[in-house]
Amino acid sequence: MGGNQSWVTEFVLLGFQLSSETEVLLFWVLSLLYTFSLLANGMIFALICLDQRLHTPMYFFLSHLAIIDVSYASNNVPTMLSNLVTQNRAISFVSCIMQTFLYLAFAHTECLILVAMSYDRYVAICHPLQYTIIMSWSVCTVLATTSWSCGFVLALIHVLLLLRLPFCGPQKINHFFCELLSVLRLACADTWLNKVVIITDSVFLLLWPLCLVLVSYIHILLAILKIQSGEGRRKAFSTCSSHLCVVGLFFGFAMVVYMVPDSNQREEKEKILALFYNLFNPLLNPLIYSLRNAQVKEAFCRALQVRSR
Repeated sequence: MGGNQSWVTEFVLLGFQLSSETEVLLFWVLSLLYTFSLLANGMIFALICLDQRLHTPMYFFLSHLAIIDVSYASNNVPTMLSNLVTQNRAISFVSCIMQTFLYLAFAHTECLILVAMSYDRYVAICHPLQYTIIMSWSVCTVLATTSWSCGFVLALIHVLLLLRLPFCGPQKINHFFCELLSVLRLACADTWLNKVVIITDSVFLLLWPLCLVLVSYIHILLAILKIQSGEGRRKAFSTCSSHLCVVGLFFGFAMVVYMVPDSNQREEKEKILALFYNLFNPLLNPLIYSLRNAQVKEAFCRALQVRSR
């Protein structure tokens, strides 16, 4: 790496810096939430795979969302839980960079999958007669593959730009995992290019997709209001409101972290938001879709009936 050689071989994750008793309590609470998150997303994925009635484009994308939520949480939460009960909070440089890469990849992919899901709902409600033609399995596969590919490519760009920077100290990351902005603060060189790429990425992967989602839902709302059947309106609202809740949670927290200007308490706010996104968001997503979606609840009941025989 020549003159840009990184002198730091490991970082120290400061985490939440609480008392030992509070950290033990937090460990058990977060462990419970993490376990529930894995079980809930695993249940959603299993139901979609096993129940033929859920083999539709909407649930195809929902299964990808479940995989992303499990992967994202599993990339960051175990490190955080380990740091809560051990005094050694060091993480190697390579492990830190890999953690940064994976969390960026999964976050970008989730953003694009949510956009694909909103497009699916738009076609289903605004063009129902052409739905099976427009949202064919080949189209769904292309959308999912493109989302995963773009997510990992964009994450690789951020990581390559990060690796060009020298890290000569300090080595303490004020976070519970190797979040991109927190790692950038430790660089011993100008990070203007990294920040420009982050802002550009935020505009094209947060603002622009959010605008597309909002426009699609305006059309969806107008189409729903034209439905004569009260039952049809209720079903359409139920399905779309579930997706809209998930979209709001994802884009809202991401925009607060990456698009709000710096402030004195920014780092502490980032940790709280990241904690919510790593634990509560993956847990809320399957709960939102299962509690507000009749088809998922029916599939779950059928699975219990089959198991009880």
